Amino acid sequence: MAEGEPGALDATEQALVDRIAQRRDEIVALACELIAYDTTSRAEADEPAREEVALQQALASRLERAGAEIDLWEPTAEDVADHPLSVPGIAFAGRPQLAATLRGSGGGASLLLNGHIDVVPARREEGWTADPFDPQVVDGQIVGRGACDMKGGIAAMVVAAAALAELGQLRGDVIVCTNTDEESSGVGGLACARHGVRADYAIVTEPSSLHVWPACRGTVYCTIGIEGRSGHAEQEHPHWRDGGAVNAIEKGRFLLDGVDRLRAEWRSRADFKHPLLDPPDIVPTRFVGDAGWSVTIPGRAEIDLSVLILPVQADARGWTSEAQAEVEGFLQRWCATDSWLAEHPPTFRWYTEVNPSETPVEAASVQALLAANTALGLPTALGGLGSWYDGATYALEGGTPALMYGPRSIDWAHTVDEHVPIEDLVQCAQGLAIAGWRLCR
Repeated sequence: MAEGEPGALDATEQALVDRIAQRRDEIVALACELIAYDTTSRAEADEPAREEVALQQALASRLERAGAEIDLWEPTAEDVADHPLSVPGIAFAGRPQLAATLRGSGGGASLLLNGHIDVVPARREEGWTADPFDPQVVDGQIVGRGACDMKGGIAAMVVAAAALAELGQLRGDVIVCTNTDEESSGVGGLACARHGVRADYAIVTEPSSLHVWPACRGTVYCTIGIEGRSGHAEQEHPHWRDGGAVNAIEKGRFLLDGVDRLRAEWRSRADFKHPLLDPPDIVPTRFVGDAGWSVTIPGRAEIDLSVLILPVQADARGWTSEAQAEVEGFLQRWCATDSWLAEHPPTFRWYTEVNPSETPVEAASVQALLAANTALGLPTALGGLGSWYDGATYALEGGTPALMYGPRSIDWAHTVDEHVPIEDLVQCAQGLAIAGWRLCR
């Protein structure tokens, strides 16, 4: 491939690729250092911080040595108030956010490289080969909690940003931002976006198997309450209008038939087909009907639903209110065909929504990464994330078109003996560096 073609490397890009290859050991060491910090995400808003301060300070010092301007701050509750991602009683004591800006000479496009530092819980007794926060390097893999989700990706983007800064030839800024609370709620990314962390383009190094993922689905959760009427489980009962018992579990099964009907409709609609994303979905995740006694017909049941939507289903603000109304309205009409549920309709409680997002495939960041992958012999098929990630917040709240590009594999995230290939981290850093050079020079 001749130099100058979209997928070819110029001399500077080849030098970047070679420089990062020489820093393989540095990438491994940084990834292991980050994994060793216990930054387990909080389950409750008031849960004490762990080692977030130490991790962020270590990254800040490293990036400051590379020439970055450091902004390390603890948000206030007011910084994330009045927003769908807000959490009642949230505070950030001991959970700072970091934005490190490597300044260009001026006049070029800016690039935000982002990652979250929190990880899901892990304990040795769950079956880990070693302590989850004692990273192991085994057969070309780094093993440890957060290895692929997403401290390995953070290590790759930090080394890529430093390599770009060493060039001294960029006109645009490169911002490295690491935030807390992605696994628990999303308030960390929200705090950063509201703090003013934004750029012309954003790349989030979540695990994508080195594919370019410019789109994600959004999600909202619902708890449905179903009323029945208790009675003795070993007796025949008259019709409910004559005082008979009504099994709330059976009424819940009827409601789930309606869920299946709407789910099938959504997944078959032509206007809900997306070239990069799985179809929208309505997934029952919990069904509880318990009278507290094995021979008592339950008079109450609850069903939890996870409702996943495409960008086209978002409301005018980019959120899930229209999908909520459609699901609730359909199930209310469905239940109205049952005599008991018509007079004792289910209740709906909606909570914890995250927004879908989509960056056009024509965007310069998408094309720059595709060209980088072509030159490096990496995947060139576009894809999308079935769930949500912080990039959706930077896109909607900060106006920064975002995409995912990180190492293998999202299927390994949150697992026992979570791991990431070292070669993927090197290639991820190389792809980021090439894309950053093309976007910011």
